[in-house]
Amino acid sequence: MIGRRTLLAATSGVLAMPGIVRAQALFTRPIRFVIGFGAGGAGDITVRMLLPHMQAELGQTIVVDNRPGAGGIISAEFVARSAPDGHTMYLLTTSNMAAPAFFRTIPFDVAKDFVPVGRMVWYDHVIAVNPQLPVRDLTELIAYAKARPNQLNIASIAVGNAQHLGVELFRAMAQVPMTTVTYRSTPELANALATGEVQVAGELLAPLLPQVQAGRIRLLAVTAPTRFPSLPDVPTSAESGLPDYIVRSWNAIVFPARTPQPQVEAMNRAIRRALGVPEIRARLIELGGLPEPSSPAELAAMIPQEVAAWGRMAQLAGVEKQ
Repeated sequence: MIGRRTLLAATSGVLAMPGIVRAQALFTRPIRFVIGFGAGGAGDITVRMLLPHMQAELGQTIVVDNRPGAGGIISAEFVARSAPDGHTMYLLTTSNMAAPAFFRTIPFDVAKDFVPVGRMVWYDHVIAVNPQLPVRDLTELIAYAKARPNQLNIASIAVGNAQHLGVELFRAMAQVPMTTVTYRSTPELANALATGEVQVAGELLAPLLPQVQAGRIRLLAVTAPTRFPSLPDVPTSAESGLPDYIVRSWNAIVFPARTPQPQVEAMNRAIRRALGVPEIRARLIELGGLPEPSSPAELAAMIPQEVAAWGRMAQLAGVEKQ
C-alpha cells in the first residue's frame, strides 16, 4: 500500500512538471545566448549567474556565445539574421541603444528585427582611477586633469557602446582634456587601469569589483542618483560637483523577429523566476545592479525611448558619427 505522505509527494512532483514539460516541447535543443562583449563584463557576469535557474525552468541547456566587436553591432546582426525558432537569443544592452549615435549605418533595426522578451537588470556606472593617481574624489580628479591637459588617459570598452558614451559625456560635462583609450573587453580595461597603463576609466561596478576589493583600483564616484548600497562611502557624481551627470545601463533578452509568442512568454517566465531567487537578487545588488524584470510589452515601449535618450546624450558629448 502506498502511504499518504508518499502519495502526496508524488502528486506534488507531477503538479510541478507541466511547466517544464511545456518548455521542453518549445525548446527542443540547446539555446544559444549571444553576448556582444567578451567574458567578464557586467552583462556576462549577470547571464552566467542566472543561467542555472533559467535552464532548470526551461528544461534545456543554454550555451553562452561571446561575440565582441563594434559595440555589439556584430553580435546583434548575427542574431537578427538567425532563424526565429527560439533557439538563438541576444543580450540587448544600452550599448545597442547608443550605437545609432556613433555609427551612420547599422545593418539592422533594433525596433523591428527583434522580438522583446524582457528586461533583466539596471546597472549604474562608476568613475575609477589607478590608486597611484593623487586624487581622492571627482572634484580633485577634474582639477588635476585640467592642470595637466592631455596628460591623462581615460579608458572605456569598445567605441560605440554605453560605457564609451558615458566617458565622452564625462569629458564634455567636466570639461577635462583627457584622451580616450578603448579596450575590447572589461578585463583588459581593468588590468590596464590597475597597472597604470591608463589612469582613469568609466565602467560598470560589477567587473571592476575584484580589483577594487584588492586595492588595485580606486572608485571616485557612482554615476547614479543614489549611492550603491554595498559601497556607502563612494559618493555620487551629483555629490561630487556634476549634478547632471547620470549614466545608467540595463540589459534585456530579445529573440529574432517572428519568433513564436509561446517561446517569448516561456523565456520571460524563466527570467522572472531566476531574478526572483533571493540569493541572486542579493548578489546583483551587491554588484551595483538593480534586478527589475519587465514584460515583453514594457521592453518594446522602452527601446525607442532609450535610443532617443542616448542620442541626446551623444549630442551633449559632441559625438560625431563614424
